[in-house]
Amino acid sequence: MSYADQPSLSERLADDIVEIIRTERLAPGDALASSRELARRFEVTTPTVREALRRLEAMQVVEFRHGSGTYVGPGIERRLLVNPHRPRSTRQSVLELVEARLVVEPAVAAEAARIRLPAAVEQLEYAAANALFPPEESVRRSVHFHVALATASGNALLKETVEALLQVRARDQVEIRHRYNDRERDHAEHLQILDAVRDGDPGAAEQITRDHLGAIRDAVLAADFPDSDAHDESDGGR
Repeated sequence: MSYADQPSLSERLADDIVEIIRTERLAPGDALASSRELARRFEVTTPTVREALRRLEAMQVVEFRHGSGTYVGPGIERRLLVNPHRPRSTRQSVLELVEARLVVEPAVAAEAARIRLPAAVEQLEYAAANALFPPEESVRRSVHFHVALATASGNALLKETVEALLQVRARDQVEIRHRYNDRERDHAEHLQILDAVRDGDPGAAEQITRDHLGAIRDAVLAADFPDSDAHDESDGGR
């Protein structure tokens, strides 16, 4: 087999491993067969299995535990998978993230206000304070406010869509927080969205979320991106 054929083989093997997980009804945290066992099963080399597993690890479908083996990861339950290769942020990429969120999240907020899953609303209350933390810390925190908002909609795919947007553009999200760095205002707007959801007011939840993200877009449009502009010139199209 040529070198050029290797990526397609590892991709197919990764799909086969996912099929094993699903066929055997393995859940996150369950142990997966060893690399040697998988290599024998699929009649491939152990390095090829490891390459396939690394692909799956990057999407959190599996996770490696040192000295213990390979286990099913939380990503196996996702229908939208994040590209692990995150490009650097530019003004355009940051604007694309905000505009994509403007298309999706106001409607998600309206649905959250209609459904109002009690446990998810409690989580939303907890997450509202994340806006008060510095940008990098806010992004790292376990419950993101807008993901919690999507969770309250009761629609797992909407939650995964918002989560994927924020994860795949994590660097852009940090840039947004730096440009829209009025933490008190951000927190106050989160509380307004929370109140609309708790009150079961879809129209208010949708409009407040749209205004919130619109203000973020305006802040990004007005901000300087000297580093990214310099990189754009120096990269020369690389």
